Formats: sequence, C-alpha cells, structure tokens
Amino acid sequence: MKIILSSIVIMFLVSMTGLTGCKIVERLPPEALENYTPPDSIPIGLGIGQRAPELEYKNTQDSLMKLSSLRGYYVLIDFWASWCGPCRMENPNVVSAHNKYANANYKYGKGFKVFNVSLDQNKEAWKKAIEKDGLNWPYHISDLKGWSAEPAAKYGVSSIPANWLVDPRGIVVAKGLRGPALDAALEKLVKKEEPANKK
Repeated sequence: MKIILSSIVIMFLVSMTGLTGCKIVERLPPEALENYTPPDSIPIGLGIGQRAPELEYKNTQDSLMKLSSLRGYYVLIDFWASWCGPCRMENPNVVSAHNKYANANYKYGKGFKVFNVSLDQNKEAWKKAIEKDGLNWPYHISDLKGWSAEPAAKYGVSSIPANWLVDPRGIVVAKGLRGPALDAALEKLVKKEEPANKK
C-alpha cells in the first residue's frame, strides 16, 4: 500500500512539473558574475540546468546574430512564425513581459532580452509580422526554411510557439512559458527590495 501511495505522489509531482514548465533554478555563484561563462562540466541540452545550444543565423538584415552574444542577460528563446495563429496571439504577452522586465533589477545579470527564432519561409511576411506585432527588439533570426529550419531541429521543436528561458550564462532555467507563466517566472528572478526597518 505504501509503495502504491509513493508511486502516486511521484507521478503527481512529475505531472505538475511538466504542466507548469516554469520551475526556476538559480545556480549562479558570485564568481559567475565576472564573465557569465558556463562551466564546460554543464552538458549542452534542452533540459533545465543544461547549457542551451548555440544559435547563429541571419537576422532580417542578413547579418549573423549569435545567441551567446547576449551572455549576461536572462534571455527568452522564442520560436514562432508569421503564419502561426497561436504565436501571434501569444506575442502581446511576450511584448508585455519585455516592456516590464527588460530593465528590471535582477539578482543576477544585467536585464532581460527576447531572442526570436522564426520558422518563416517568406522574408517579407516575417518582417511585416515583427512590425505589426510590435516586436521592437533587434534579436530576430531565421534561415527561412520553415519546418526544415536548422534551429528548430537543434531544439527539437515540433510545434510552435515554443520557448526556453536561459540565465546570464546561457543555462536553461525554465521552458514552455506562455501567458502569465512568463511574467511569474521573471518575477521570481527580480531582486526584491528589502523593507525599510520600522522605527
């Protein structure tokens, strides 16, 4: 009976973690703040606590842009496309979070950035969607190969929207953040002001 109950509890906890997808893992020691370089001992992968795979592809101006250029910031790696209805519906939440948390005071790191990865094939449609949805940040990449996109293969993306939140060293701390879950995840990372001592 005890074994059955233990199994049920474990299954419940696993299912809850999978549903929320926003467990925040803070493992930045003070020395990591010097150069935000992830230790080689941390494996590259997509799971929480792993180093997010590097992404280096062209932006809307055909210049190469690297994910690792944003070391020192919390970064939302956000997969989307102009033709994706759910993505376009989710974009206002991403814009809101960016506006609210981009320059917040974090416990670690210098701020928050959004790094968009598009699965578009039509460059003009991609650029128009960026403008229309107000994605007013410079970090947009795509190889314009649709579902055959190399970034999607690297991250195992089979449906969009899909996202990963990485810490200032590029370590995955949360994933699958949609709607209020993104705000909640970022709020946990913001440095809270100490209440003034009452006299």
